[in-house]
Amino acid sequence: MGFLNKFKHTEQQEHSDAPTPVRSDSTVEKDGVTLDDSPVPYLTWRSFTLGVVASMGGFIFGYSTGQISGFETMDDFLMRFGQYNAESDSYSFSNVRSGLIVGLLSIGTMIGALVAAPIADRMGRKFSMSFWSIIHIVGIIIQITTDTKWYQVAMGRWVAGLGVGGLSSVVPMYQSESAPRQIRGTIVSAFQLFVAFGIFISYIINFGTERIQSTASWRITMGIGFAWPLILAVGTLFLPESPRYAYRQGRVEEARQVMCKLYGVPPNHRVVAQEMKDMKDKLEEEKAAGAASLFEIFTGPRMLYRVLLGIALQSLQQLTGANFIFYYGNTIFKSTGISNSYITQIIMGAVNFFMTLPGLWVVENWGRRKALMTGAGWMFICFMIFASIGAFALDLDDPQSTPAAGKAMIVFTCFFIVGFATTWGPIVWAICGELYPARYRAACIGMATAANWTWNFLISFFTPFIVSAIEFRYGYIFAAFCFVAVLVVFFFVNETQGRTLEEVDTMYVLHVKPWKSSSWVPPEGIVHDMHSAAPSTPDNSKEHASGQSEHHNETEIKE
Repeated sequence: MGFLNKFKHTEQQEHSDAPTPVRSDSTVEKDGVTLDDSPVPYLTWRSFTLGVVASMGGFIFGYSTGQISGFETMDDFLMRFGQYNAESDSYSFSNVRSGLIVGLLSIGTMIGALVAAPIADRMGRKFSMSFWSIIHIVGIIIQITTDTKWYQVAMGRWVAGLGVGGLSSVVPMYQSESAPRQIRGTIVSAFQLFVAFGIFISYIINFGTERIQSTASWRITMGIGFAWPLILAVGTLFLPESPRYAYRQGRVEEARQVMCKLYGVPPNHRVVAQEMKDMKDKLEEEKAAGAASLFEIFTGPRMLYRVLLGIALQSLQQLTGANFIFYYGNTIFKSTGISNSYITQIIMGAVNFFMTLPGLWVVENWGRRKALMTGAGWMFICFMIFASIGAFALDLDDPQSTPAAGKAMIVFTCFFIVGFATTWGPIVWAICGELYPARYRAACIGMATAANWTWNFLISFFTPFIVSAIEFRYGYIFAAFCFVAVLVVFFFVNETQGRTLEEVDTMYVLHVKPWKSSSWVPPEGIVHDMHSAAPSTPDNSKEHASGQSEHHNETEIKE
């Protein structure tokens, strides 16, 4: 919490490319109300607790994906679920069996992400998080109750994946709808921080158990996994419902009270009045448009663009190659001659976790666009070097004869993780949580998350086949996608730092140019009159900027 308190909103307003606009049309919710302009706390204990408890969904995500990498090199797990090779008198996994055990989790997560949307709209955000936590527990039970059937482990991971997929869709949605706007990016990005933390903890536990010559070597790690969904399932019962979901269900006063508690301000405060009015305007606009059909997520205002953009961003998060490293880290570094690949894995997990912490600062202080483009460029360079060393300097027949090459590959793997953990890891979740209007948010986030898990499965299943064919040249493929990611962000992603969700929606509907979006100022009355308003002229923009300046100090954020 001390780290988060270092963020200063006043500095953000002075130096950010995306200032938080204060508009004259959003300062009065209803006639005759005197608004409170007292400073807004940057972070309250309630918003902090909400972010931490909900982010346990990310921890479950990371722990589930991280543990399997260690299992596949444990002697007991290999003996029970692998295939015996008489020539070498040893056990190993075929490419198909390895791909299914690792990859079926991702198939489950893809399905879970897709079906999470209607469940979240019907049950509410908080109760659906408890529901998916219970599903994940069922999956762990299926896995841990066998010691001979590899397909039971695979199917157990599929069921556990349903829970992980549902949580990876609902948790960022809940966080983006609930978090105060000045820390929304940080709160949603905390989901990825906990993903990294879960991966790191699973690596440490695997390291402590891998020498045990019994089922305990993998069952201990698997059994500890019961704790995380249990914490989330119970913890969410004490969290408030998303204020935007509550408002759309007609529970207006509940929504107001939740926002007051999360912002740490009284009900008549300007920031609450502005957000309540924006929610009201958007809801009235949607009611006027009538009930949404299934296909309206593609035909609504600028929706096809945003659906495809969300799918592209979540796909590119996988195609950067991060999970290639995390899923097969042990196998990769055994091939470089490292004696204990579990230690290497812990090092990578530690870099991933601790470098996600500055990512929480980056998302709110440096802007989404700049961070994603810089991160993708950095990862491109790292993978080019990684692949080149593996292809041309490492002796694959006798890795011990080229120790310098093996160490260099580990170093550039860590450099890659630094770039991923500070940018594409956390920020993609934040952007996808902000990208869609409330009318379509659940379904669209589900589709984008499903794309993430689809590529997760494809990479996890086909990696053994690809590596056996082209070895470390595989890295060039990921490098190419990192380069593509730079172009996608520059030409298609708007800067959303410091804006309300309703303003983000307006930016896309008005076709604001992404490379100009950081300086965009919302015209007066645009949220209410979005269908009839035209983009502001340069002169009008100056007038609005002037009006913004006049109100700039009315709602300050204190440390």
